[in-house]
Amino acid sequence: MASLGLFLIRLLVNRNIDYWYLVWNLLLAFVPLVLIIYIVKWLKNHRLSHPGTIALLFAWLSFLPNSFYIITDYIHLLDTKTTSLMLDIVMVFMFSLTGLIAGFASVYIFEKLLAKRYSHKSVQAVSMSIFLVCSFAIYLGRYLRWNSWDLVLNPIGIVFDVSDRLINPTAYGVTFSTTAIFFLFISSLYFAGIYTLKADKK
Repeated sequence: MASLGLFLIRLLVNRNIDYWYLVWNLLLAFVPLVLIIYIVKWLKNHRLSHPGTIALLFAWLSFLPNSFYIITDYIHLLDTKTTSLMLDIVMVFMFSLTGLIAGFASVYIFEKLLAKRYSHKSVQAVSMSIFLVCSFAIYLGRYLRWNSWDLVLNPIGIVFDVSDRLINPTAYGVTFSTTAIFFLFISSLYFAGIYTLKADKK
């Protein structure tokens, strides 16, 4: 609500709908949270190995990068031509923070599901792998403009772009530097939050 409130304030101040995509991106950021909540209910009557569960988890993982992707929208501040730069900064921060919280909450719920079946180290390894995939997906979204639904609409195109970068890593330095930067950012922020919560409980 705070994010949308800032967007409406900017709309009234500048009388334009610049940054409208933040609202769309935030909507996408909440899709994995809704999905994982549904998956929790689904698993009460189905096994983790059920085809339906696997399909739901695939959809969840496909949309999860959107929760962290909003942080890249800071790049649009370079194009800000209004006198409300400070408002734009705070607005983008609020949208990205909300997206991060939604994404982290989603991963935390997923960890709770895994914790019932696997060891703590295994769960952490899975979380790190998820953050790595999300970081690479952020690169695919920002630089190559792929979307989550393209995994269904154009999987061959995605496979081609991904495989080309894995086969010729030296030709795509930005791919791996961007992935590494976001992996460090997302994973460190998440685990710092988790350890803070654990310390608070103690």
